[in-house]
Amino acid sequence: MTLPFRTAALYQFARFDDPAALRDDIEACCRANGVQGTLLLAHEGINGTIAGSPAAIDAVVAHLRTLPGCADLAVKYAWAPTEPFHRLKVRLKREIVTMGQPDLDPLTDVGTYVAPEEWDALINRPDTVVIDTRNDYEVAIGTFPGAINPETRSFRDFPAWFRANRDQLTAGKKKVAMFCTGGIRCEKSTAFLKAEGIEEVYHLQGGILNYLEKMPADQVSWKGECFVFDERVAVTPDLAPGTHVLCRACRRPVSPEDRQSPLYEEGISCPACHADLDDDKRARLAERHRQEELARKRGERHVGARMDKD
Repeated sequence: MTLPFRTAALYQFARFDDPAALRDDIEACCRANGVQGTLLLAHEGINGTIAGSPAAIDAVVAHLRTLPGCADLAVKYAWAPTEPFHRLKVRLKREIVTMGQPDLDPLTDVGTYVAPEEWDALINRPDTVVIDTRNDYEVAIGTFPGAINPETRSFRDFPAWFRANRDQLTAGKKKVAMFCTGGIRCEKSTAFLKAEGIEEVYHLQGGILNYLEKMPADQVSWKGECFVFDERVAVTPDLAPGTHVLCRACRRPVSPEDRQSPLYEEGISCPACHADLDDDKRARLAERHRQEELARKRGERHVGARMDKD
């Protein structure tokens, strides 16, 4: 059975001389087609995830492919039973994925792309070190076996982490293989490693989502779920909505086991953030949750509901 909402996770590094001049037409196209989600625009390109009917998504993707340098826009599609986003945001940013390394140019020098069908052979080589470039809360719910977790809270932390651990990471290893959700972070992380003098750098083409889409179910080595930046929260290896929910306080995924904890309060806190909330913030979160529940019972969308991409 085909689910009613189609999601499109997309990005393209391109050279936009004036991203602000592109914004209004992109937003108008999305609104005209009833598409929700978040798109980020910067001088270095476009990044985001959107959702809507299949025809609406096709229309918006077709428009985005008319942007300068975006004819080959990379898109990963999936399906959702309910609308994954509550609103549309088309934002101007300094970077479409924030690493804090302004001199990097993924259009000129990145690592070698590795097709999903060839990925497991690479990461199982004894001379390969495998690095998960995602944030700690993403890695916690699923990753590839043997991958190193940098335990970073933000992608901005990755350069400092690599520099501090470079010698240990590369000892006895010739190749560095990296992966992320949809491929965009690895465009920058592999460019960063190349700039740091690492010669054999590889990354999973299209990221985890492309791997799960392309690989036969009985050959998938991925373990756990994959965090996604919409109201599905996480997807299983067959790209169906997973078992995690979102903590509205800290924006982290909460497993079924953690939802049994006395520190979990729906809409208010989870075991990861319970101790960090003061009475004032707890009260605000409780009121927002109450308003969301009232709106849900009325069959309406609460205007404060959101799912931000980091």
